[in-house]
Amino acid sequence: MDHRQVKFTKLDSRASAPEFGTPYAAGADLRAVSDEPITIRPNETVLVHTGLAMEIPEGLVGLVYARSGLASKRGLAPANCVGVIDSDYRGEIMVALHNHSAETQTIESGERIAQLVIAPYISAEFIEAGSLSDTDRGQGGFGSTGTK
Repeated sequence: MDHRQVKFTKLDSRASAPEFGTPYAAGADLRAVSDEPITIRPNETVLVHTGLAMEIPEGLVGLVYARSGLASKRGLAPANCVGVIDSDYRGEIMVALHNHSAETQTIESGERIAQLVIAPYISAEFIEAGSLSDTDRGQGGFGSTGTK
């Protein structure tokens, strides 16, 4: 297992360091920081503060995913599905939490709201071409695989 150090700063004294739930967890829990409970109505998105800023090493990216229990039991998940934290970003990490349920949900300060996965990425060089190579799939779009 590859281990890399990721520096973080608490922008709020109530903030909690990202924490892995088990030794082999890929995602570290991020917790809400707020002065009062946060109410999220059905189909509403609220920006939730974590009180943390990070220095993600070059070549790595922070990916903010839903916590499975929060999403499946309460309908709360990041509005953008997966948040991307680039290595050159130094601002506060916030989670745009969306309520997919039919009931108003409340988040308490200190509650686990998302999980952060640090992953390597490839920086692509995009090259315009006059044509692309042929494949069996070709231009088949949504739902086209496995239909032949």
